[in-house]
Amino acid sequence: MKPLHSTTARAARWFGITVIAAALVACGTTPSAPRFQGETPASLLWVGNSFFYFNNSMHGHLGGLLNAGGLRGIRQTSVTISGAGLDWHDMASHFRPGTGMARYSFTPTNDVAFNQFQRAYDMVLMMDCSQCPIHPKLQQAFHDTAKAHAGAARQAGAEPALFLSWAYQDQPQMTQRLADEYLKAGRANGMRVVPAGPAFAASIARRPDVNLYAPDKRHPSLAGTYLGAAVVMASLFKKSPVGNTYTAGLAPDVALHLQTVAWETVQSFKP
Repeated sequence: MKPLHSTTARAARWFGITVIAAALVACGTTPSAPRFQGETPASLLWVGNSFFYFNNSMHGHLGGLLNAGGLRGIRQTSVTISGAGLDWHDMASHFRPGTGMARYSFTPTNDVAFNQFQRAYDMVLMMDCSQCPIHPKLQQAFHDTAKAHAGAARQAGAEPALFLSWAYQDQPQMTQRLADEYLKAGRANGMRVVPAGPAFAASIARRPDVNLYAPDKRHPSLAGTYLGAAVVMASLFKKSPVGNTYTAGLAPDVALHLQTVAWETVQSFKP
């Protein structure tokens, strides 16, 4: 995709984008009413692609931040397909009674425990492929799939949500274009949106020396994954990551910078 040039100021304008995502998933044959209404969720399902699973998975770093922040015992599962668009996923299959996600777990003694949850997950966070929402051949599929997956999640007693991904390192103009489409889909379907992409733009504007990208200029570096996790913490769990002792091995000043950008991005957004 050829770049559409924009200014640093335009990218920085997205410093504050956020809409929070929360989802509840029923496990029984009859969906129970969604529990999550702005509370701290007890469980989270991630549905996406390699942007999530790079660097030992973003959900793992979120777990580190939550544990260090005093929110322990949050159960998470990441369902990712390499190179996938959101339309590669069968959302309803994750919640099928008896065969869906979280049907069983391994105990500390390596035994198998068959779970009996009222619902498998309180929240579902979805992401499309890196350019699907803005690609002329895939944009409509993004909106159609967002609507369909939102319906499937709600049919299972869930409130769906979207993860707004970041621009390619050499195509910063993608930030605003992705934000436009994710927010359009969020508004059309009553979904909240987690502003990872705008946080990337804000971090780069403030500290360009902190590299958020892998060598391919698309996937996240460890710092990029950490920033994404911090934004999810601030958005979905409504807890500031600033000063969190979990740094994922990053230099303390870098971790603090990313924590601050994540929190300020979430707090500044006005949809």
